[in-house]
Formats: sequence, C-alpha cells, structure tokens
Amino acid sequence: CHNNAGLVATKMAGWEVSKHGSGIAMAQEYGNPSCAFCHSGNTFREALAAGTNFSNQKVGAAEPARQDCYACHNIHTTYTKADFGLRTEAPVALVVGKQTFDGGAGNLCANCHQARRYMANFADKVDATKFAPSARFNTHYSNQVDVMMGIVDVSAALGVEGKASPHMGVPDTCVGCHMGDGKNHTFKAQVTACVKCHADATTTDVKGFSTDLAAKIKTLEEALVAKKLIEQGAEGYAAVPQKEATALDAKTAGAVFTYFLYEEDGSLGVHNPAYFTALVDAALAAVK
Repeated sequence: CHNNAGLVATKMAGWEVSKHGSGIAMAQEYGNPSCAFCHSGNTFREALAAGTNFSNQKVGAAEPARQDCYACHNIHTTYTKADFGLRTEAPVALVVGKQTFDGGAGNLCANCHQARRYMANFADKVDATKFAPSARFNTHYSNQVDVMMGIVDVSAALGVEGKASPHMGVPDTCVGCHMGDGKNHTFKAQVTACVKCHADATTTDVKGFSTDLAAKIKTLEEALVAKKLIEQGAEGYAAVPQKEATALDAKTAGAVFTYFLYEEDGSLGVHNPAYFTALVDAALAAVK
C-alpha cells in the first residue's frame, strides 16, 4: 500500500481537496448527536458496525474525525489490499423516504446522502394541506438518493409523477459516477463515466441540460423573491418563515421547496434530469 508507486498518496491527495476531506468534523454540536453520524468519520464507522443511523444516534465521538480513509474502508485490518474494501455495500433503508436504496458501492454513500426531512415535516398543525416553512425549509443538504429515486414528497404537492433516474442504472451509482474507473477521490463527477452512455459528452452539462435548467432556476428564484417567499441570508437565500396564520398552499410551498431541493442536491439537475425538469416547470407555473 505504501510503496513508491504512490497508490495511497494519490488517493489522499484527491480526498484532501474534497468536501469529505476538508469539511467540518462534529461530535454533537447543538445538543444533537445525529449530526455526528455523518459529520464525524469515527462516529460513522462505529454506527455502521452497530447497525444504527442518524435517526437513532445516541452520542458522537468525543474527538471527532473527518470522513477519512477509515470512515469508508477497512484500513489496517488484514494489511492487504483487501483493506481497500468498503465497510458496507448493504442496501439502505431510507429514514424519511421509507424506501430502500440499492445502488451497489453507492450504498455506502446513501447512509448520509439521504434527506433528513420532507415537506410534510412543515405541515400546518391545523390544516395538513398547508405548510408553514421555517428558514430551514429544506431536506438538510442531503437529498441525493431521494432525488435519484424520484420520491421526494414535493412531487405530490406539485402534481408531478416521481420517477427514478436512469443514473440508477450506472454500476455502483454514486461511486461509478463520482469516482470513475480510476477511483478519483476528489469525488468530482467524472466525465469519463458519462461518455459510456453520452458518447459526445465533454462535460457533465450534457447537451446544455444543466445550463438550461439553471436559467429556469434563476427565473424561479426571481419570482420567489418578488413574492417575498425567499430572502437573502448570511449563507445565500432562505425561506421566509411562515406561521400557521400565513401557511402556504401546497403548490406555493412546493415551489419554494423545489428551489432548495435543486440547490441542496448539488448536481445541477444531473442526478435526475427528467424529475428536476418536471418539478421546476411545475414550480414556475405555481408562482407565475
């Protein structure tokens, strides 16, 4: 592993510039140990071994580590290349989505890259058909597998049929696209993975899809700002909090939720192009 071929060194160099390698390591900030499940690499591996998830995490590591090599791999167990094996590839029962994600090696990623909440979490206490957004009217930055499966409940609010992405068919899903055959540890989507299906692709913006969708999102953003449904905050736009007396109808709330669903997914729509297109078109119609 540590010979002069640089096998480990090259992977670590990529990992160090990734968000996994440079992100925040948490124990249980804000009194919420569920944060540590994903934001502490040593907590994550202990939780996998115990069969727990973020919803039932009781405590985080006292000295949290980032998601380092040990978080994903069986490092220094057999002292052979078998130690590069993933800690788990078992299908993941989604906590909020209530379905099972089965994407090969990408199952490891799905333990964290799933939504923490849906629109239903913001339903009005008196009228469940209306929604009272808080400033955090979102899925908590981790909706990727829910989006790929097309199961986020905003679909029903906007009258959109949720369908699984064709990218669910990529071998090893997340790992297949974000690491490619070379197992690139920056986790930046690899165009070499795209060309297996999109022969003429030179970027992940295949046929300008992401550019076109971004233009629609900008139009949606402008409409939401004009209607005072979102506002500029310290870290970008946030939903304008609504109380029960001013709860939003499903379509209007769905438009707001879709805006943040797109932002938090981080793929510029690529994770599920048809799904995002349908949601954004319906959101635009809802606030025109």
